[in-house]
Amino acid sequence: MQIPFKINRNIRERRMFSAAAGIVAELRNAGFEAYIVGGAVRDLCLGKLPKDYDITTNAVPAEIMKLFPRSIPLGASFGVVTVVADSMNFEVATFREERDYEDGRRPETLRFSKTPQEDVARRDFTINAMLLDPEKEILIDCTGGYDDLRRGVLRTIGDPVVRFSEDYLRMLRAIRFAVRLQLELDKTAMSAIRELAHKLRFLSSERVRDEFTRILCGPMPDRAFRLAAELGILKVLLPEIDAMRGVEQPPEFHPEGDVFEHTMLMLSHIAYPSPELGWSVLLHDVGKPSCRGVREDGRVHFFSHEEKGAEMAETILRRLKMPYRMMENITAAVRNHMRFAQVDKMRTAKWRRLIAGQNFPLELELHRIDCISCHGKLDNYLLLLDRMHQLESSHTDAVPKPFLTGADILALGVLPGPKVGFLLKYAADLQLDGIVSTKEEALKAVADRIIHPADV
Repeated sequence: MQIPFKINRNIRERRMFSAAAGIVAELRNAGFEAYIVGGAVRDLCLGKLPKDYDITTNAVPAEIMKLFPRSIPLGASFGVVTVVADSMNFEVATFREERDYEDGRRPETLRFSKTPQEDVARRDFTINAMLLDPEKEILIDCTGGYDDLRRGVLRTIGDPVVRFSEDYLRMLRAIRFAVRLQLELDKTAMSAIRELAHKLRFLSSERVRDEFTRILCGPMPDRAFRLAAELGILKVLLPEIDAMRGVEQPPEFHPEGDVFEHTMLMLSHIAYPSPELGWSVLLHDVGKPSCRGVREDGRVHFFSHEEKGAEMAETILRRLKMPYRMMENITAAVRNHMRFAQVDKMRTAKWRRLIAGQNFPLELELHRIDCISCHGKLDNYLLLLDRMHQLESSHTDAVPKPFLTGADILALGVLPGPKVGFLLKYAADLQLDGIVSTKEEALKAVADRIIHPADV
């Protein structure tokens, strides 16, 4: 089905579109068939600006590389060549068929095909299978994707059981596309996901991690996770999150509902998405189901859930092969998310160390989202912002360079050992609290502490 499609002038004049259209034109001038395909065409139909452009053609990799000397053959064995045009990379793929997906992850056989109709038939969803002729401004829709977009429906090409069985990750992608593009997932696709959800355990950890991260950093992540729970995906891939459903909380502190509901509300309140913040929000209360207890008076409590949650978060993130530094930051945010409740009672030294922490911006934003998703009180959040502003206004570091070093402590006659570290922290606390303001005062205070050791 060919549909006239007027390309917006603002799009046509952009470098990326011009470069992509130029590649298509050069392929055609050389006697090949070529089109823009996939997500870029979908986004253009939705009035969105594409982030990249893919091109499909009947030229084989060797012919593509001969025509475009500035090309990268990585992926050529799969029929894909990266062409560099106007300092930008474009994937140019040969029409192909993929067959025999035996492991639900990748095709066992690949064969170049002759027509674009055969090429788009192998794709996942109808909305991703449209072709665009940028010169004639014609949309070629062989699978009904254009009508599906107009009707607001996400539908697989052909039998969804077959499509999802070819690559199990398509089940997660279905959720992400449905939510991001505000489409309704086709009922047959939903049934197929329920039927095949248990197969998701065969996917690599990295692919699962990356897809969930895209969801967490995209629009309306709460809707995506609700849908994943409804379709049985969470129970397979993130059973610890699924276990939060139905875990009731004290209504005086959490009028919004159970632990899962609270977490979903927090996801909806993420203003500036990032992988670390998204995963921190998702996992911050993961320890609550196993820590839930009831007092004699019937009040529910979750003692030490932040410690248990940090342990569980680390286990989950290791399972997903999260990069080490990111895992450390997320786990720390989970472990520390309750300490902000006592900020107004903290000594100066303690809150200044809190502000100086490398993970503080992440933990502070997690605290803000946590507050607005339950009791709505931001007193401690605003207090910390005020203290940060005071430090910045006075050009004072949250934790300035200490007056004393280990050598200073040893010079007082203290033997090497743990006592040196204790006295250094003691002196630093006095400095942060404003009790000592010079090195001499710090030395005198430490000397007094050595004479009157108390708990040293």
